[in-house]
Amino acid sequence: MTPKAVIFDIGRVLYHWDPRFLYERLIPEGEALDAFLRKVVTHDWHYQHDEGRDFADTSAELIARHPQHAALIAAWGPRFGESIPGPVEHMHALVERLDAAGVPLFAITNFSHEFFPPFRAQEAALFDRFRDIVVSGEEKLVKPDPALYRLALDRFGLRPEEAVFIDDNAANVAGAEAMGLRSILFVGAEDCIARLRALGLPA
Repeated sequence: MTPKAVIFDIGRVLYHWDPRFLYERLIPEGEALDAFLRKVVTHDWHYQHDEGRDFADTSAELIARHPQHAALIAAWGPRFGESIPGPVEHMHALVERLDAAGVPLFAITNFSHEFFPPFRAQEAALFDRFRDIVVSGEEKLVKPDPALYRLALDRFGLRPEEAVFIDDNAANVAGAEAMGLRSILFVGAEDCIARLRALGLPA
């Protein structure tokens, strides 16, 4: 059956995201920047925000381990938006086409409960097209935990076979597929659009 709804990931599917976009403004390009991103503000450290921890707590712990970088670590919270430089090419137009065709749109995102609300408000023109967005930091569950997919489908009022899920992370795609969700591993807009059309959606 043709899926009736589309569930998007947000980071690196709808919007570019990388801590480098923020810290290359604060540290000259080179080994110092690379080392800071590799050893200090790591993806594992940031993952705690997606899990629902407060930045005040995670930053205090990190500063205690790297006091020489206190100011740079402290910048993460108030300047997090600078790690999201803009939309992934052609993906906002895809969202607009699907919405105009009446396809119900949803999102499941690994995102901080503190950082998402201001970003959502800033990007209301896009996110107002979505009927609901499940944010990991608010639920204290992260992809690919099956519990997060179950919660999202219940909230969206969807059975797994009624939707297609799009994510750039292979583990998240595998987790969704294990729940019965048809899924697309996002590698670029052109491929994604072609796959949605192959499923019969007006992409």
